Amino acid sequence: MAIPNVSSSSSPQRNHDVFLSFRGEDTRNTFTGHLYNALVIKGIKTFRDDMVLQKGDEISPVLLEAIEQSKISMIVFSKNYATSTWCLDELVKILDCRKSIGQMVRPIFYDVDPSDVRKQLGEVMDMHENKFKDDIQRVLRWKVALKEAASLSGWHLNNGLSCLNGRHEPDFIQSIVEEISSRILKCTFLDVAKYPVGLHSHIDAMSELLSVGYDDVRMVGIHGIGGIGKTTIAKAVYNLFTGQFQSCSFLANVRETTKQCGLVQLQETLLSETLGNINLKLGNEDRGINVIKERLCIRRFF
Repeated sequence: MAIPNVSSSSSPQRNHDVFLSFRGEDTRNTFTGHLYNALVIKGIKTFRDDMVLQKGDEISPVLLEAIEQSKISMIVFSKNYATSTWCLDELVKILDCRKSIGQMVRPIFYDVDPSDVRKQLGEVMDMHENKFKDDIQRVLRWKVALKEAASLSGWHLNNGLSCLNGRHEPDFIQSIVEEISSRILKCTFLDVAKYPVGLHSHIDAMSELLSVGYDDVRMVGIHGIGGIGKTTIAKAVYNLFTGQFQSCSFLANVRETTKQCGLVQLQETLLSETLGNINLKLGNEDRGINVIKERLCIRRFF
C-alpha cells in the first residue's frame, strides 16, 4: 500500500467521528437516515451532506474538508450510488484519505452485492465517459475507487436482513453503531506537537520500514540520544497507521514504568488495549509472555 504523506501538522484535525457517503435518493430518508440518527443518539459526531450542498457536477469543498476531518468514513453502496458524480468524487477522496492519513473506511452494501458494485464499472461508467469526454482522468479515478472500495470488508444488508446473521434492519444498524463506537476509541490520536524541522524524512523512513499492508511481523527500533524527537516520531507514525489495524497500543515511558511498577503492568496494559479485556490479570512475567504469544499471534495489531 502507499505510504501516508506526512503533513506539516503531526495529526489531522478531526472534527467528525464519522463521514457518511450515500446516494440521497436511494437511502436518505430510509436506511441512511435511520443509521445517522442512531449514530447521533450514541453520541457519535456524524457528518452527512445537506441537500443544499448538492449543486452542479462539482463536489462542494465543504464535503472534501469534512471527509479529511473525519476519523471513519462509511460508504453506503446502493443501487444508484455510482450514478452520482458527487458520490464518486466523495469515494475518491475517502480512499485518498485512507492511503494518506490512515483513515478507516467501512462499506455497507445495501441491497447490493460487492459484485454488483464492480459491475457498475462497466454499465454506469460508459454513461460517465460519454458525459465527461474532456475529463476522462476523473472517470478513471472513479473506476479505480469503485473497484478498491468494493473489495473492502464491510456490512451487508439485503431485503432488510443482515447477510451475516439474519438480523433485521434495526438490530443490524445497532450492531454497526456499537462497532463504530468501539472503533472510534481506537482512532483517538496521540497529542503531538508540530514536527521539529528535519523529522519528516525520519517519519517517511519509519513508514517505509514498517511496510504496513504486508502480512508479516515488523519490528522497528528508534535509537538516539535523549531529546532528539524519538517519541515524536513514534507518536506521529502511530497516528498515521492506527486506523488500519484491528487493535493498537502505545506504551510510553517503558523504562520508567517498568522500574516503578514492574513488567507485568506493561504486559497487562498491552493485552488490555489490544484485546479489550480490561480485567485481565497475569500474575507474573512468564505467564504474560506466554499469553502475549498465544493471543496476539492471530491478530493484526499495531
